[in-house]
Amino acid sequence: MKTPPFTDAQAGRARTVIILIMLLLAAGAVTVWRVVLARPSGPANTIVLSGRIEGDDSAVSSKAMGRLLEAKVREGDEVKAGDVIAVLDDQQLRDRVSQAQATVSQSEARLQSARKQIAVLEDQLRQNSVETGQSKADANGRVSQAQGDLAAAEADLAQQEAAYKLALFDKDAYMRLAKSGAVSERQGKQAETTAETQAALVAASKRKVEAARGSLSMAEATLSNPDIRSVQAAVIHRQIAQQESDIASAEADEEHARAALQEAQANRNDLIVKAPFDGTVVSRTAEPGEVLTAGTPIITLLDLRKVYLRGYIPEGQIGRIRVGQAARVYLDSNPNQPLDAVVQRVDPQATFTPENTYFRDDRVKEVVGVKLGLKSGFGYAKPGMPADGEVLVAGDAWPPESHRK
Repeated sequence: MKTPPFTDAQAGRARTVIILIMLLLAAGAVTVWRVVLARPSGPANTIVLSGRIEGDDSAVSSKAMGRLLEAKVREGDEVKAGDVIAVLDDQQLRDRVSQAQATVSQSEARLQSARKQIAVLEDQLRQNSVETGQSKADANGRVSQAQGDLAAAEADLAQQEAAYKLALFDKDAYMRLAKSGAVSERQGKQAETTAETQAALVAASKRKVEAARGSLSMAEATLSNPDIRSVQAAVIHRQIAQQESDIASAEADEEHARAALQEAQANRNDLIVKAPFDGTVVSRTAEPGEVLTAGTPIITLLDLRKVYLRGYIPEGQIGRIRVGQAARVYLDSNPNQPLDAVVQRVDPQATFTPENTYFRDDRVKEVVGVKLGLKSGFGYAKPGMPADGEVLVAGDAWPPESHRK
């Protein structure tokens, strides 16, 4: 039996029913979206987020290689900046320090010796200068005196030679007169003796002249003494220049030695590991007796006063968040006690929703990371703890706590 075909009126009624059903479904969808999906996550002046407490920890290590002698802290210990965390030992570094100290001492001794030698040479130079002046004066004086003595000797010789000629004349005259009997023989002998005596005086005067000439030659020779002393002074100047060069070299060596000593001492100081900041020891990864290379972590240090809530905001709401806004953090251990916080960072770009973060609005697939730095609750909020947060994005007053229930 065949079904009768729809009439035009029946077809119109069917289309009307379908349209009504679609309108009802659309109205229901809108209602569900408004009531459930589009329900705000909190008051209009706050944005709610969830996440975990995090902190920026630091792996503290030694800058030098050595064997760990002592580890002074354990997990949970609180330390202050500058507290000794660990002490390492390295015999090679101690040997380098000793060697550098010995080199510095040698350089200092070399410097002192060179400076003393320069002082001695400068004294010799001053003495040489004084003696050179005295030598010039003495030499000139001696030459003048020798010249005077020579002139006197030559004058005396000329006088004696003149007297000798006169004595020879008298001798010849008296000898002739004595032979003729004009004078006595005694007077002739006396004239002869006088001539001989005068000859001896001439010979003596000649010797005096020769001696005076010798003295003059010796005095003239002393005129070269200042030149000799000038040569000696030049030698002393060269010795001083050499010592000054040695001092410059020794000073350079001392500077290098001191630099090596400072480096060795600094390397040795690196064997004492100190806390870089105030914090709490999260973990200790090295034990006494272990040989550690440079950069090997000894402890992990965290400042619990600088922890923060790391959460995520839907990309569509990130325009309402800015650094410096007031915020609050709620720990699961005490959800009714808010901890004061502040927005410290907003990521520059969006990312996909992390698996461990859940939003009331599951439609959002891209989020922006936000960091809420805690201003209170230090010691209670620890890294790894789940927590909720809210940011005050409008106005100055927080909504009542009842909105979180």
